[in-house]
Amino acid sequence: MRVGLPQNRGSPTAPPPGLSKDTTPTAPSRLRRGAMFSGVAGLAFAILFATALVLIRQAPGLDVPDSTYAAFYSVGRGNVLVTAGLHIVPFAGIAFLWHMSATRTLIEGMPGAPSEMPRWLQLGSGIAFVCLLFTGTAAVGGVALLTVFSSAPLPPPAVARALTSVGYGMVFVFGVRAAGMFIIATTTLLRSRLLLPRWLGVVSYLAAAFLLVSTTYHPAVLLVLPGWVTAVSVALVTHSVRKASPLSTPVHPATTPDVTSGDSRRSRRHAAHTTPAPPAGDIS
Repeated sequence: MRVGLPQNRGSPTAPPPGLSKDTTPTAPSRLRRGAMFSGVAGLAFAILFATALVLIRQAPGLDVPDSTYAAFYSVGRGNVLVTAGLHIVPFAGIAFLWHMSATRTLIEGMPGAPSEMPRWLQLGSGIAFVCLLFTGTAAVGGVALLTVFSSAPLPPPAVARALTSVGYGMVFVFGVRAAGMFIIATTTLLRSRLLLPRWLGVVSYLAAAFLLVSTTYHPAVLLVLPGWVTAVSVALVTHSVRKASPLSTPVHPATTPDVTSGDSRRSRRHAAHTTPAPPAGDIS
């Protein structure tokens, strides 16, 4: 006796040809937008930071006599410039945070897991740089802010010099090192995703090394970070514009499996072999 085979209960429904299960927007377009946004935010930071630095630099430095401090803060014209620069610094810091966040999103959105140590070093050093920038410039411009928005008597030159010294220490001693660490971590992450050319990677590491070992208090050293951010921003914008191929692996369309049941084929063959023959006496 032939034992019946179990009936096929059907196979899972396959997606139609040419469609995949992932219905989200294409990853390449998102990554190109992320690269463009990171570049634009970086350029905005560089412009705002350089403008604020030029204005705040109008305040007296550490090596000037007390008479220069007294004359500067009593006239009032330079106080307005310093105060204006002080109000631009927050926007520069915000643009820097946008640039850092967009760059991190771009890196994490590409195939492969980024290295954990550079990723956290970039985040920590970027936040530390912004905090030190805010507090340092606030200390340098504190007396100028007092003369513009208050009628209280001016503090003695020794107080103004002490505040300037605190601000210089925060920015030139600590903030510059945080900026160097940020350049190292970001360059490592971007190079791992092939988003930076090799020559720019070498220049980035040299710039970071200079910031880490620098002992000067000249304002020009503070332009290294916005200069580097400008170069990286241009590279990212160029990459997003010129790259016609996707930045990530494309999703291949799912193929429709063969849903023809083997049990069905066997049933048809069995029916063909068991068809009864006509009677022997029937000649019609």
